[in-house]
Amino acid sequence: MSRLDAFRKGLTLRTNKPIFEPGTEFKAFVTGYEGETALVRLGDSILRVPDAPAGLLDTQVNIRVEEFDDNDHTGRATVLEEPGGRSS
Repeated sequence: MSRLDAFRKGLTLRTNKPIFEPGTEFKAFVTGYEGETALVRLGDSILRVPDAPAGLLDTQVNIRVEEFDDNDHTGRATVLEEPGGRSS
């Protein structure tokens, strides 16, 4: 194996349209609202968080992906824990 091959091993590229598996949990920022529904934008992918309380704009929340459409890069997520430590 050449040094270049060794360097490239395990190297991956990031995408601007990430795909999420249902059940995936992570922290993300609420980047906007569509009516009363919170939006989490990660690159060009959008997760709608309908159960999020109002007033979370620019706040980091723990979410779980409930469903995701790989074709249009949109999905639905649930808030696991509100800021301040209250669980949903």
